[in-house]
Amino acid sequence: MPFQPSRAALASSAARTLAHAIPSVCQARLFALTPLALCLAQAAMAQQADAPAAEAAASAHSATAPQLQEVRINASTEKDMGFAPVEAQTASKAPMRRLETPQSVSVVTREQMESRQITNVQQALQTVAGVSPVNFGRRGFDDLNIRGFRSTESILVDGLVQSPGMWAKLQPYGYERFEVLKGSASVLYGQVQPGGIVNAVSKRPKKEAINEVGAEMGSFGQRTLQADINRPLSESGKTALRINAQVSNADDPTQFVYRKDRWFAPSLSIDLGPQTDLVLFATYSQSQWMRQQGITPYGTLLPNRNGTLPVTIFTGDPSFGGYDVESKTVGYTLEHKMSEAITFRQNVRYETEKGTGNFVSNQALQANQRLQNRQASRQYMDYDLLATDTSLLSRFEALGVKHQLVTGLDVRSGTSLLASRTCRIGALDLFAPVYGMQATCPEALTSDAPSKLTVAGLYAQDQIKFGQGWTALVGLRRDWSTNDTNNRVANTQTRQKDNATTLSAGLVYEFKPGWAAYGSYGESFLPQSGLTFGGSNFVPETGKQWEAGVKYEAPGGQITGALAVFDLVRQNVTTADPVNTGFSVQTGEQRARGLELELGADLKNGWKITSAYTYTQSKVTRDNNAAIVGLPLNLTPRHTLTAWATYKLPQYQRVTLGLGGRYVSEQIGSYPFTLPSYFVADASVSYMGESYRVTAGVKNVFNKAYYDGAINANVVSPALPRSFSLGVTYFF
Repeated sequence: MPFQPSRAALASSAARTLAHAIPSVCQARLFALTPLALCLAQAAMAQQADAPAAEAAASAHSATAPQLQEVRINASTEKDMGFAPVEAQTASKAPMRRLETPQSVSVVTREQMESRQITNVQQALQTVAGVSPVNFGRRGFDDLNIRGFRSTESILVDGLVQSPGMWAKLQPYGYERFEVLKGSASVLYGQVQPGGIVNAVSKRPKKEAINEVGAEMGSFGQRTLQADINRPLSESGKTALRINAQVSNADDPTQFVYRKDRWFAPSLSIDLGPQTDLVLFATYSQSQWMRQQGITPYGTLLPNRNGTLPVTIFTGDPSFGGYDVESKTVGYTLEHKMSEAITFRQNVRYETEKGTGNFVSNQALQANQRLQNRQASRQYMDYDLLATDTSLLSRFEALGVKHQLVTGLDVRSGTSLLASRTCRIGALDLFAPVYGMQATCPEALTSDAPSKLTVAGLYAQDQIKFGQGWTALVGLRRDWSTNDTNNRVANTQTRQKDNATTLSAGLVYEFKPGWAAYGSYGESFLPQSGLTFGGSNFVPETGKQWEAGVKYEAPGGQITGALAVFDLVRQNVTTADPVNTGFSVQTGEQRARGLELELGADLKNGWKITSAYTYTQSKVTRDNNAAIVGLPLNLTPRHTLTAWATYKLPQYQRVTLGLGGRYVSEQIGSYPFTLPSYFVADASVSYMGESYRVTAGVKNVFNKAYYDGAINANVVSPALPRSFSLGVTYFF
């Protein structure tokens, strides 16, 4: 009989395999910072001591020992299914009913993503109220605005902030869900943008086996292979190995534009007893792409004396090259139940990103409206970040009041370098383009200023339940940050120190079962690099938000709904110094007010629905450029309406139809053009077999030509035309 390794041996081998992916220096830093080594050693000794008697005592133990509660990280599949999730954890760093959360929080589940065949974060968030997944010419990053303000640098992974320089796009296939916390959120997450944050919750090992492989093909050369494999390695299922992988290639309607992604993410949970959960994880991502930079508004949105331009024209130069970026992460998540009332938690991630980027950007169009001035750039990036979040989750009752208190310390330290060469390249004749122009680049770097950022934040947030249906959420945070910059071009070294205290407070009243009214206040801050004319460091930008609303949750959670009104102000915005040309001052202020409606439903008659409406009134309230004061913020439509529904045919239960669309009103700002309103419809049909699923979909059913972004006054971004896709997933 051939040798069969035990599950314990498989778990040990998997742990060694994952550990080899961690550089030795990173291992030393992680183990020095945390109690992980002690936990692993304790578990190993316990296994050795218990092994000889384990089989003899198993039967008696199961009959006499009390059942201890397990602390399972992301164990509930209910969070990842359906169109009407009732729970989220981003608003409190702990599971919490959305009904009892005094702030808008939306959840996009895995089932929603699969039904819509989404391929990027922007598509995933199209059904979320308050989110504008703007595109800047499909440049290769996850661009988005929340409540009128840019939030691209506030995309978190498993509750940890990424490096501000991370350029790799998230692969939605690797995440169970996306949670969107709207408005100021610095109390729990520190330096984030004022509009809100997106928290991507990763797929992690589960007790049940998962065997899934899939392939998808579609328009514009889309080709994707992916796999999700989960293997329990112990009888309890707490030791398990999960591997997610995806390989995708795609072209673009624009000539010469392409993208290639290679993504691999193993994770391993280790059984340290019923009171402890430990998950080790790593990711590897390698991407190559040619940047689609957009085109001039003259000849597209605005008249051009020479005629109309095709929106598929490439204004860069393929001979100059594209992007090649590699990123890696490694870390762990640890939870230990110290008692019935207190749980210790630690989340650690070390990430690196290296690569090069070459692109040609559009400058002003020449007076003849035919020749497009351009500028070429070569970029060299090198980032690393060690992020840790250590907290205690305490649940207790005092004087008839129930508390769920989160106290913690998060620390981040990392280095970043984005060096570049600014090159000269000839103008492009938009009506008779010729590619292969030679670019002239200087030998010396145009910019070369590596920096080191260290951030520490102490925070506490308490969920207080009292009276009949009353819930309060109160938080306080203190942050310190130091940013050391070595400008090797100017031969100067600067140190910028910032500190801030932020708070949040909210109150919810469930005035009848399933109905709740709430109000809240929150603050945010974001340090800004640079100096004034007098040599002083810029102070952090701040955000302040007031919000009120009503939420609904039907019995059994089949229907959820929310209505929110908000008033959000962004202060200390950098604006041009009116006295000293070339310098800036922080006298700017911007404001966004609005109303948001969301509805989710999982109905027993086969229908599942998610829909949202957003009304946003934004404007520049203070700026040294008087011409833009009072104007709306760029890329902020006044009205957005979106809906997506699936219907399982009663006569053919294996067939599910999907249909939806989104309307976006015109977007007016300080640009010399307006992005017109548009309506786009999507549709899909899927068939579920005994061990497979087939899904066919079409996006932009009516082939609507529209623009969903603009980089600046010289560049608009045409959206994708109609596209088809066909995917097959096999379960075994």
